[in-house]
Amino acid sequence: MSVRQVLALDRVAAWEPEVVAGQDHLDRQVRWVHVAEASDVGVMLSGGEMVLTTGVLLAGDTGVQSEYVRSLHRAEAAAVVLGLGRAFPVAPEAMRRTAERCGLPLVVLHRPAPFAELTEEVQSRLVRRKFDEVNLSETIRTALTALIMSGAPLQRLLDEIAVHCGCPVVLTNLAHRVLATAGERPAVGDVLRDWDRIARQALGPEQGHVAVGADGWIRAELLGRGERWGRLMLCGYRGEPGAGRLLAERAAEGLVLHRLLGGGSGHSWEEQSAQGLLTELISGAVPARHLLPRARAAGLPVNRRTFVPLVVRPSDPEDGAVTAGPLDRALRVLGIPGLVAELDARSTAVLLSLPRDQDAEALAERFAVRLRHDPALTGTGLTVAAGYACPAWERVPGALHEALHVADAAASGALPREVAVLRLRDVRLRGLMRLLRDDPHVQSFAQRELDGLLGCEGRGLLGVLRTYLATGRNKSRTAQLHHMSRPALYRRLESIQGLLHVDLDDFEQAASVHIALLAYDAQRSGNRPGS
Repeated sequence: MSVRQVLALDRVAAWEPEVVAGQDHLDRQVRWVHVAEASDVGVMLSGGEMVLTTGVLLAGDTGVQSEYVRSLHRAEAAAVVLGLGRAFPVAPEAMRRTAERCGLPLVVLHRPAPFAELTEEVQSRLVRRKFDEVNLSETIRTALTALIMSGAPLQRLLDEIAVHCGCPVVLTNLAHRVLATAGERPAVGDVLRDWDRIARQALGPEQGHVAVGADGWIRAELLGRGERWGRLMLCGYRGEPGAGRLLAERAAEGLVLHRLLGGGSGHSWEEQSAQGLLTELISGAVPARHLLPRARAAGLPVNRRTFVPLVVRPSDPEDGAVTAGPLDRALRVLGIPGLVAELDARSTAVLLSLPRDQDAEALAERFAVRLRHDPALTGTGLTVAAGYACPAWERVPGALHEALHVADAAASGALPREVAVLRLRDVRLRGLMRLLRDDPHVQSFAQRELDGLLGCEGRGLLGVLRTYLATGRNKSRTAQLHHMSRPALYRRLESIQGLLHVDLDDFEQAASVHIALLAYDAQRSGNRPGS
């Protein structure tokens, strides 16, 4: 408890306390309460005590009175409380002046006060608070340990910390960029809106492992293996400063352990931060404007910028997603700010933030070319799909969806190989079929047009038909790609036409079958996991 809180107790208020010196130091913490009349009591203290005295051994000697106060100051006592009436009718001027110079709160009680009652009241409260702190410490440690052992992601731990703290929680890296947040969304938005200024204002320079600042701001350093990894901020904690400090310490310990054990998902905190932001933009669960402060606090330039979303996938469907490392390197080499995150087992998203006076398409292509030359991706075919350039942040979710759509369409068939970055204009009819694949009319049309080939008899002919139409009905090229003679191909084409009851030499009939086949392929790919 602080001196101020002790003086505010109902039982103490009944004794009419008056602070006659050290008014600016009432927030000192009271660790214990002692009743002591000895003039040399200071040598018996260890710091943080509130000393109660009637002053019977101090009366009549101003030198002793001043030395008494100085000895308490040297012992780092929290305050001295003088009961008036027995030795002094008013506060001794020598004690008052010395206490003021030393910055030691000197409190006088104008009504008779049984010191035993005051001691019992304060001691019992201190013991209860200590017990509550131990209980709080164990509660949050147990909760975080259970989450860590279950492999929970970083965000789940922060959500748990925010529940215990009752205030916004912010995790930053050493550059003060926000990696993750938790708490009520409006309160978090208020904190992030002007993050750099209010964070500096609230806590100022470094103040040790855990620093308690103004207005309930508490910062805990995240230390592991002799290195600092980041900071945890409790923004506006409304409880007791001691409890807030304890919460911050236990939360920091849990986050460090989480990182040491691999962080739940195997991705770095920076990668998880970008992944959370981009995933929320795609899902639409949170309006884009509400995510803007978070993107700004994460270090992404957002003022007067053009945003270009990209989706990167390996060309081979058997390969997993491209890791963040090569993409981050390409951004650094080109000096382009951006966010990188794996979206699923095969897709990695990149959100470029470009100056408005620069050519967005050209920079996106430079990024794709640089990425393909990364040593870690040598021999790996890549598909880089782009959404439209966004001069406004609110349009980013739609552009991300477009990039995903282009990447999906590119996975379902041959597209121009000379294009460094695929865009909506490159996927043409194939892209349209991807968009319409769930329409019942389109599904019915595809089933009706291809019905003769979808049975057991025609299954082996679908590949020949697909190649024949994709090559512009080039029989020589189709025969070459399927490693068969021209006569053998002719027999298969005749079988296909007979089963479908069409003439593939007729442009309109061939186009109808081609569209149905594109719709059929889009529907099949849409049913695969991760599509």
